[in-house]
Amino acid sequence: MSDNKDLIVAGKLAVNERIKGESNFLRGTISEDLKDDLTGGFTSDNFQLIRFHGMYQQDDRDIRAERIKQKLEPLHNVMLRARLPGGVVTPTQWLAIDKFADDYTSYGSIRLTTRQTFQFHGVLKPHIKLMHQTLNQVGIDSIATAGDVNRNVLCTSNPEVSQFHLEAYDWAKKISEHLLPKTRAYAEVWLDGEKIETTDEEPILGSHYLPRKFKTTVVIPPQNDVDVHANDLNFVAIADNGQLIGFNVLVGGGLAMTHGDHATFPRKADDFGFIGLDDTLAIAEAVVKTQRDWGNRVNRKNAKTKYTLERVGVDTFKAEVERRASVTFAPSKAYEFTGRGDRYGWVEGVDAKWYLTCFIENGRILDYPQKTLKTGCREIAQIHTGEFRLTANQNIVIAGVEPALKDQITAIAQANGLLPKVTNQRKDSMACVSLPTCPLAMAEAERYLPDAVTEIEGMLTKHGLADESIIYRITGCPNGCGRAMLAEVGLVGKGPGKYNLHLGGNRAGTRIPKMYKENITDTEIMAILDTLIGQWAEQRQAKEGFGDFVIRAGIVAEVIDPAKDFYA
Repeated sequence: MSDNKDLIVAGKLAVNERIKGESNFLRGTISEDLKDDLTGGFTSDNFQLIRFHGMYQQDDRDIRAERIKQKLEPLHNVMLRARLPGGVVTPTQWLAIDKFADDYTSYGSIRLTTRQTFQFHGVLKPHIKLMHQTLNQVGIDSIATAGDVNRNVLCTSNPEVSQFHLEAYDWAKKISEHLLPKTRAYAEVWLDGEKIETTDEEPILGSHYLPRKFKTTVVIPPQNDVDVHANDLNFVAIADNGQLIGFNVLVGGGLAMTHGDHATFPRKADDFGFIGLDDTLAIAEAVVKTQRDWGNRVNRKNAKTKYTLERVGVDTFKAEVERRASVTFAPSKAYEFTGRGDRYGWVEGVDAKWYLTCFIENGRILDYPQKTLKTGCREIAQIHTGEFRLTANQNIVIAGVEPALKDQITAIAQANGLLPKVTNQRKDSMACVSLPTCPLAMAEAERYLPDAVTEIEGMLTKHGLADESIIYRITGCPNGCGRAMLAEVGLVGKGPGKYNLHLGGNRAGTRIPKMYKENITDTEIMAILDTLIGQWAEQRQAKEGFGDFVIRAGIVAEVIDPAKDFYA
């Protein structure tokens, strides 16, 4: 641990620090709670501790008021988020995921997330242990996909398209394993693992784990499909003659904020420099340990890595990482992000196999009338010999398809609505889950997005821009799960039917948008966008994106230093 005690925030520790410290390395009394059939929820500290095991306690907010009238507790259930570094799932695993969703979840769906994994929603208490055991039987867990730890490690979704993609994906797996909690709590509580006499140690995360959640990515330019500036730690793959030679390391990105608290704000990651492959795990560990020791454990709203860098200074943080890792960063290598969407349709890989990216609106895999997405994925899994790769944009890639199966998989995908004809605008739009399941949601997001996109499509057509698109994202609260703070148009939920409207991000995902209007209705937002899209159509320069236009035209000011000018 560093001797720089003056860099540690003094004061009364946040209540979560007590919970973690008294948890017996994340065990708490979860096992006892599971036996309590008088309530469908978890009590006391366990409500927080189950997050470290990949779950959030939720309830169906659409029926909450009615249950209260009936003097019933909310219909408690859990959402589980799986750990899938790089978003890779085998067909066998997919079939197990599909069956559990059918048999034991309230909604029957598989929800693909912006964290490149899947979620089960609506799992009742009697089925929670079975859920973990079912996943474990096919090699999946949910360790550290929530809570104050390093979460699911993302990686660019098409790792076979060039020679070094597979190497980058392997690094995502290595980083994930290296930074996982070492406690046996998960195995003991959920898998009936043998309780052995041992002294638990967490050499990287520490006995109180991290001050706040921590997110890591491996990204392969020119695609920024993982949105590096939304994450605490990013490894930007650098190639030389088609071979992966190392990474540029970006630290301190994050999008969450708190309404009304100007000490919170979204922030881009800082470029620390280039490292060789052999230094990757040492640097990852050093960044996590520095944040572990210097992060704010007094005020959780300012506990993320981005605020630590703001408080201690980028150069100071970087020097501490170099000291701990015994590595000196070299100057960054040149790279460029040219886009961040998924590449839809078929792509042939260098391995002579084929890769099909399917569009899944909002990431919700379920059977709808004339759009049987869940059935289609199941039928593909029954014959597919490669992998599924979930993307950070909530879509799915049927990866490593043998040429002999290409036509058959195409037919299944088309028959079940997995290859819809959608506009560029719909492809470039995204929302978080929000209502009815997320307890933090203030406004609709997933359920509102399809209709909102239809309105914007109409505006683009009206103004002669039908083939164009705007990076458009909605989050139901300011926590940032839908990554609206890297959009050209970002909506952040403020209340029922009301949002803060942010404008001015760019297509590459390297600029934070600025608030344009606060706490306005969806109807007001659409009227504003119609006017601005009309101006964009008339005044845009060649190939100028909407976000670039609104800044050049002076509609909003560019956010350069969010700590100073995000709210100014």
